[in-house]
Amino acid sequence: MHTLSNVAVVLINLWIAIHYCRQIVRKKIKPSLAMWIFFTIAVIGSLVTYLSEGDYKLVDNILNSSDLILVFSVTTTILIYGDKSSKFTAFDTGCLAAVLLIMVFWLLTRSHVVAHSLIQAILVIAYFPVIKRLWNAAENTESFAAWIGMMVVAIIALPSNKGALAIVYTVRAVLCTGGLLLLMLRVELKKRSRLREA
Repeated sequence: MHTLSNVAVVLINLWIAIHYCRQIVRKKIKPSLAMWIFFTIAVIGSLVTYLSEGDYKLVDNILNSSDLILVFSVTTTILIYGDKSSKFTAFDTGCLAAVLLIMVFWLLTRSHVVAHSLIQAILVIAYFPVIKRLWNAAENTESFAAWIGMMVVAIIALPSNKGALAIVYTVRAVLCTGGLLLLMLRVELKKRSRLREA
């Protein structure tokens, strides 16, 4: 069961990375550069603290491990092909400062469990730029297929997790992606309502 779950997680995350990057290159979506930079920093930090906390291997937290491929590929694609709306705003800069403060705290304390918890906070903070953008947006700038995939892959990864920190990472992923999907749905419904009134 664990092997099947692990293989499914890796394959789905690869599909999400390819799909999401293709949509960025084709200008079909406009993801937030800040969010994906935060994701990259936090996914690395989360995996390092998880592996440092116990006698774990990369496959013991397969979602976190395979997320590395996803976040690096998406961040690189946004840097190369992203449009002006994906650049940093003042709000994004404030969020980045918070992320960096949490990372410095971790480097100074070396408390893996506390650091892992703070890094999960980074991963929540990482959603703020896109939440702010979508809250005020006239149209959805994100991919439903990719974000549904990210939520599904987190659910699939849950049975193969080893240790409390891996479970925390996965549950946080399910809750955050689910919340973002609801916000994307809100934008779509508002857009349809405006079109009906026009």
